[in-house]
Amino acid sequence: MLEARLEQANLLKKVVDSITNLVQDCNFDCNDSGIALQAMDNSHVALVAMMLRSDAFSPFRCDRNIALGINLTSLTKVLRCAQNEDILTLKAEDAPDVVNLVFESAESDRLSEYDIKLMDIDQEHLGIPDTEYAASITMPSAEFQRITRDLLALSESVSIECTKEGVKFSCQGDIGSGSVTLRSHTNVDNEDRNVSIDLSEPVSLMFSLKYLSNFCKASGLSSRVKLSLSNEVPLLVEYALPSNSFLRFYLAPKIGDED
Repeated sequence: MLEARLEQANLLKKVVDSITNLVQDCNFDCNDSGIALQAMDNSHVALVAMMLRSDAFSPFRCDRNIALGINLTSLTKVLRCAQNEDILTLKAEDAPDVVNLVFESAESDRLSEYDIKLMDIDQEHLGIPDTEYAASITMPSAEFQRITRDLLALSESVSIECTKEGVKFSCQGDIGSGSVTLRSHTNVDNEDRNVSIDLSEPVSLMFSLKYLSNFCKASGLSSRVKLSLSNEVPLLVEYALPSNSFLRFYLAPKIGDED
């Protein structure tokens, strides 16, 4: 059976909120190393991969590999019943037809319990190749969210260009154009404001701002975000989660003059 207890329900709430616009139904793959999720959006432009390692739970028990096929809209509705600080326990039998969620209030004797019906989801598991990226930018997630939001007001696409001068986000739209350039920056008083750029060769790629804006819904999970780019391969947007866990988004670049 599976039993996984999270000290704060808020973590799972935020993870699910940040991917529901991209993915409707997906398998939560549970094994002794933790709970993983991998799914593509309907357009096959973006891929989301999440890993909540067993260390993020206390206790964590998974006797055999289980795939929990869940509709994310249903899961969101149930998770809304939990307070952010509630303790959340997920439970499932070895051949489950439901997953059981228990919310315990940390401050009172309130105990809520819900079952969600599981689905059979035929999902191919994509092997994501290990890529040596030409450029990696680590920056405040709030800054990335702000840039994405501001440029989306002008255009549907953004060019991300990384050179030794810095990283430039620029767009061209019907009402005008805009750009934001960030250079490496170290803030001694607040490391969360640091911008670090690791570059082996210049990169310039075009991406959909609508998708990047969706990825930014994960900003509440981590104060930092890492963008990894190489010419002609998908962009990797990564948010670090507690206990070496992660939420990653992959986005295929736009080719030619698409907008």
